[in-house]
Amino acid sequence: MKNETETWQRSGFGIYVHWPFCAAKCPYCDFNSHVSAKVDQARFRDAYLAELRYWAERTPGRRVSSVFFGGGTPSLMDPFVTHDILAEIRGLWTMANDLEVTLEANPTSVESARFQGFMDAGVTRMSVGLQALDDLSLKRLGRLHNAAEGRRAYEIARSVCDRVSFDLIYARQDQDLADWRRELSEAMTMGPDHLSLYQLTIEEGTAFWDRAQAGGLRGLPDEDRAVALYEVTQERCEAAGLPRYEVSNHARPGQESRHNLIYWQGGDWLGIGPGAHGRVGGANGRRATVNRAMPNDWLTAVEGQGVGLLHSEILDRADIIDEYVMMGLRRRQGIDLERVKSLGGEISAGTIARLSEDGLIALEAGRLRATERGTLLLNAIVAELSVA
Repeated sequence: MKNETETWQRSGFGIYVHWPFCAAKCPYCDFNSHVSAKVDQARFRDAYLAELRYWAERTPGRRVSSVFFGGGTPSLMDPFVTHDILAEIRGLWTMANDLEVTLEANPTSVESARFQGFMDAGVTRMSVGLQALDDLSLKRLGRLHNAAEGRRAYEIARSVCDRVSFDLIYARQDQDLADWRRELSEAMTMGPDHLSLYQLTIEEGTAFWDRAQAGGLRGLPDEDRAVALYEVTQERCEAAGLPRYEVSNHARPGQESRHNLIYWQGGDWLGIGPGAHGRVGGANGRRATVNRAMPNDWLTAVEGQGVGLLHSEILDRADIIDEYVMMGLRRRQGIDLERVKSLGGEISAGTIARLSEDGLIALEAGRLRATERGTLLLNAIVAELSVA
């Protein structure tokens, strides 16, 4: 599909690097993360470089617009590993003039001591996982830092890096509207340019899921309170000049995460490292890739074959369009209907009219977006938008 070979030029080409190791597994986390007492960082570094070289041979002529170190806990990575990965990327591809390099960090003292090293390695943006601003909530979330350490780590990050985001989780146990308003007010005093504000969800396979199934996870909000917490979030962030640009992400104009926009705009990215997912267009169409999740399985595969792939398939037209609609409607700007047509599909005009009459979506200047009310029902809207 010719259009898919050009997707990266329209929506960006990024590289996601997954570091799978954590100091402890958070009870709400369903990401591919593993606790390991000892990690051979040089050996893993060599495997990351090998996998980058594998994909460089298959993506010639690309211009990298962003690199994102996610996890797991990338701030447990030695800065020399970060440096060498970025040096390899620069040697294999052309870089965009405004290249964004993000690294996720936890705010323990061990990790915050590395922040300057990551900047020296080439990181340009940090995302700090504060998650909460009070000690009781942090303890309940299974975090290893306290509130004072979190604020200090954020201050250190701001002192060495121009672009710093932080995460908070809401709809926590026993959290009411007044608590969340106070926490948001405190967050705004920290002068953020970008905030990721996630509603706590209980995912199967996590410790919280097991606890909830056993009846031991009490105090979580019902649907009405969860909606009210979301509405407070939007109100407070808008007033502070940090409007929502995606369901869970808020930024001052120009401070949006360029890497995450690649996902939401249907761009191309490589998934490097254990468990990483990728989407990349080529002469044969758009390919979805998934790497082996267990770190040692991935490591062995890369050392033997140059890549740690578990699964790779060419997506069909319907999958490509449905994914673009699903991801794009998370953005406040929504999706471009001409883009849908260029991919070979068309959304039912009758469905658009019906959902518009219900106040769930809006069609303006060729773009289809979810309304504020519709954002609360996004999964249902996506299911309704059939593509012919």
